Amino acid sequence: QVQLVESGGGLVQPGGSLKLSCAASGSIFSTNAMGWFRQAPGKERDLVASITSGTSTYYTDSVKGRFTISRDNAKNTVYLQMNNLKAEDTAVYYCNAVLGSVPILPYWGQGTQVTVSS
Repeated sequence: QVQLVESGGGLVQPGGSLKLSCAASGSIFSTNAMGWFRQAPGKERDLVASITSGTSTYYTDSVKGRFTISRDNAKNTVYLQMNNLKAEDTAVYYCNAVLGSVPILPYWGQGTQVTVSS
């Protein structure tokens, strides 16, 4: 079973930056698109960014121009560089393999908490 380990979250001020990492095991990483999801209290878990095994990327409108997703297939790791963070970015961030906007793996990692507050 592929394991997902998210890290890099923390408490930052509005306008600050964080870089999240998601390490995965197994061969699925290099052969599937990967995505970052986030879930705030009282809200659904939504896809915010994804990247294919090539160079194609997707971003939800609210993070365009601020977030950048990338992947290192040799390290089985996907990253999310988050700049100009806003309070509304506060959430637990999760990663998963994705088909379009749909998660593929039947489980989630522990997630990493991102809190943006002054």
